[in-house]
Amino acid sequence: MNIDKEKDISVIIVNYNTLDYLSGCLESVAQQSDISFETIVVDNNSRDQSCFMVKEKFPWVNLIENKENLGFAKANNQAIKICRGRYVFFLNPDTTVEPECFQKMLAFMDKNPQIGLAGTKLLFPDQSFHPSVGDRYPGGHRAEKVMKGLTGDIAWVLGASMISPMKMIKSLNGFDEKFFLYGEEQDLCLRIRRSGLSIGYIPDATVIHWGGKSERGNLPAEVWSKKIKAEYLFYSKHYPEKTIQAIRRADLMQACWRIFSINLVIPFTKNKDELKNKLSKYTQVVKILRSRT
Repeated sequence: MNIDKEKDISVIIVNYNTLDYLSGCLESVAQQSDISFETIVVDNNSRDQSCFMVKEKFPWVNLIENKENLGFAKANNQAIKICRGRYVFFLNPDTTVEPECFQKMLAFMDKNPQIGLAGTKLLFPDQSFHPSVGDRYPGGHRAEKVMKGLTGDIAWVLGASMISPMKMIKSLNGFDEKFFLYGEEQDLCLRIRRSGLSIGYIPDATVIHWGGKSERGNLPAEVWSKKIKAEYLFYSKHYPEKTIQAIRRADLMQACWRIFSINLVIPFTKNKDELKNKLSKYTQVVKILRSRT
């Protein structure tokens, strides 16, 4: 690999207990050619020997070992401070990068200076399409006035695989560290659009994404709770209080209706596990939203 001081791309991978996927991810990164890049893995206090594996198999990786789980946003910001690339590529550990992905990302970004951040094409491991682009923000149908004047048609891209000019990211001080997990990419994309740049999509740069592997040890209700809290943090940053209360009322009504409906049908269902998981999710939603009154 090129050891010049400046790189085309700085790859940042935040890892938390994904040893069985991280190795394949780094192998696919190492196979990228004709691009100068550096790779930084930030480990959030994994307990699965991830750090040992990186040191043994990938000594060229710059490894940051945290003594606690600092979350996705803060860990990425740690790495941003030492990056030397013109662009920064945020990549999840439960991914593999297809051949020539880096070349295609770089060509796209160099040709489109109006793009402040872009996502790649994502596929599931069975090669089916993985949705990764949103055209509105959470609760956006109730906040259209707030979003007027934003550039471009893409609201956000999934944080599993996205690239941005380093100067852009540093000008915004990276991710908002109030977000621990979930919602931080939507917040970042909105701030980029408010700076006058657009969000892009690179359809010929492909990444395979398994998804959700760092959350394997958590119950569905716990994951759902994190997502709801992240959404309401996003609202508190970007929406007026009147809009937030309207969203909360609608979410609460929907959750209560789902709980009522599930309780009606669950006695007549043979396989109750899926419905029980849904019931625990919506019960958690009601608990969180009622605490916000």
